[in-house]
Amino acid sequence: MNEIVFRLLLGALWLLTGVRGEWTGAAPAMRQRIYFANHRSHADALLIAAALPPAIRRTTRPVAARDYWQRSAVRRFLAHRVIHALLIDRDPATRREDPIAAMRAALDAGASLILFPEGTRNDREDEPLLPFRSGLWHLARTRPDVELVPCWITNVGRILPKGELLPLPLLCTVRFGPALEAEAGEAKEAFLARARAGLLALRGDDGPESTR
Repeated sequence: MNEIVFRLLLGALWLLTGVRGEWTGAAPAMRQRIYFANHRSHADALLIAAALPPAIRRTTRPVAARDYWQRSAVRRFLAHRVIHALLIDRDPATRREDPIAAMRAALDAGASLILFPEGTRNDREDEPLLPFRSGLWHLARTRPDVELVPCWITNVGRILPKGELLPLPLLCTVRFGPALEAEAGEAKEAFLARARAGLLALRGDDGPESTR
């Protein structure tokens, strides 16, 4: 049943958005990766999954906020039983597990990850990306064998705007860019700036008025 629900969700996204993967500088490969992307809607992880080839999709887990996905029985079912999300607690005051340790454990178990380094949805129309949090840096430094692949999701803010329950029918592309890695001796701030620039380079003309 869970596989059926997952296929139905992906089918609905394909129907509504025509989502496709556009690989520029990286190619689909059955190797362990961290796909890091811009974050504008709760459909983001599914859009990336839909753009991945089926064999890669089956070994890839989205990293998602526990406070959102634990909020209702439906969300819990989708997170745990359908998309197999790795849920992390974003609040240090209530956190019982180190999020970086949880992501490392998932990588050690053989999974690839979908990560949103902004840490939260970006609702600002004047800012394409919020500052990156440090998780991507820690993973790059301690798991150098795992490729880091930037992914830019076009039109994502319009597909599922804040406060809306249903996605809107718009064309969407997930652009996968060249993989990057932490350089020897590179400072955290320099690495995060370079990763952010690599992601922004995929934006192209996907500005606030873009409807591609």
